[in-house]
Amino acid sequence: MTVQKVGFVGLGAMGRGMAANLLRAGFQVQVWNRSPEPVRALTEQGATAAADLAEVFANEVVVSMLPDDATVDAVLHDPALLAAARASVHVNMATVSLELARRATALHAEHGVGYVAAPVLGRPMVAAAGELNILAAGPDALLDRVEPLFAAMGRRTWRLGTEPLQANTAKISTNFLLACAIESLAEACSLAEANGVRPTDLVEMLTGTVFPGPIYSGYGAMVAERRYDPAGFRLALGLKDVNLALAAGAETHVPLPFGSVLRDAFLDAVAHGDADRDWSAVAEATRRRAGLPA
Repeated sequence: MTVQKVGFVGLGAMGRGMAANLLRAGFQVQVWNRSPEPVRALTEQGATAAADLAEVFANEVVVSMLPDDATVDAVLHDPALLAAARASVHVNMATVSLELARRATALHAEHGVGYVAAPVLGRPMVAAAGELNILAAGPDALLDRVEPLFAAMGRRTWRLGTEPLQANTAKISTNFLLACAIESLAEACSLAEANGVRPTDLVEMLTGTVFPGPIYSGYGAMVAERRYDPAGFRLALGLKDVNLALAAGAETHVPLPFGSVLRDAFLDAVAHGDADRDWSAVAEATRRRAGLPA
């Protein structure tokens, strides 16, 4: 059965573009957000506004894009909401902990609502362009049902298993690796600067030789130029994801020694007022440790 009516919860920097792409693809989209301004913007593009979450869950499929475990729990994990839901499936596109993934899977099953995890790779501009990579996991029949939605929001869907937490595991692992890359770029740039080499020259050389690709070129330029605003991905969320990786490692007895270094660097950056800057601003903590000028 083809999905026509979609409820969308969470119109932050990522969710706005994702919901807009569903509208452009011809879906009937009903939106809900905790603050009203993004709702008004989407209704001007053709969406309808939901009076409450119960109205959202009356749609065929619900898609949510919320920032963290606490928000997902507070907004969506009301047993009464799920018990009354007419939606056949909820697609949670947030980056959440493995503990929440397990709990959400069980809670949805208890109330007869299908559950799919589908966190994404990409920044807000990528979301707006419909070029996200979508990391999806859940029962095959549910993934088949929501594939047209994924096609409208992303350029590729990576099916990673039949258990939702498999998608969350892949996303946490990816963000952990990205954080490691940013920290290593920051340390290399600080070493270069302390010894008279311009960080911009170092990054240009690196990305033209041994480290080509969007991560080292994109984040490398931001670190070298100390260009952290506006935030494509807030540093506070980066700290959250490092902590998610450490928690996942602890659950399965996988040591992540770099994770402790990253956590302390991100905490340093938050303590110095950089929580709302791009997560590449963690480089400022490295500069402070190196005694480089602010």
